[in-house]
Amino acid sequence: MNRYQQIAQPQDTHSKVIGYLLWIFGFTGAHRFYYGKPVTGTIWFFTFGLLGIGWLIDLFLIPAMDREADLRFTAGPIEYNVAWILLTFLGALGVHRMYQGKWISGLIYLLTGGLFFLGVLYDFWTLNDQVSVRNAEGRGAFQ
Repeated sequence: MNRYQQIAQPQDTHSKVIGYLLWIFGFTGAHRFYYGKPVTGTIWFFTFGLLGIGWLIDLFLIPAMDREADLRFTAGPIEYNVAWILLTFLGALGVHRMYQGKWISGLIYLLTGGLFFLGVLYDFWTLNDQVSVRNAEGRGAFQ
C-alpha cells in the first residue's frame, strides 16, 4: 500500500460544450466569464472580443480554460453549468441565487430586477466563486 497521499483528480466542474456554445457569443466575453476570467470577459465585452481576433484565438484556448476552471473551483451538489444557465437567462429574476440556497437575495432580485441589473453584473463577475464557496461549505471545509 502506498503511504503517499495520491493527488486527487480534478472533477469536471465546467463543460467544454457549454464553453463552446458561449464562445459562439464570445465577442461578448460570455465564455470568459463562465471559465472564471471576469477581467478579460469585461475587456472582450467592450472590445467585441478584441475586434474578433481574441475571439478566434479563444477557439483554441477553451480546452485549457476548461482544465484550469476544473482545478480552480470546488465541485459539489451545486452544478456550475446549471447556475450559469440560470444566471444567463433568468439572472434578473434571481433564480440562480435561489438555486444556490440564497432565498432572501433571490427574492430581492425577483422584486427589483436583479437589483436594477447591477446585482446581475456583480454575479457575472463572482458566480464561480459563489458556487465554489457553497460547495466547499457543503463538504465541511469551512466548519
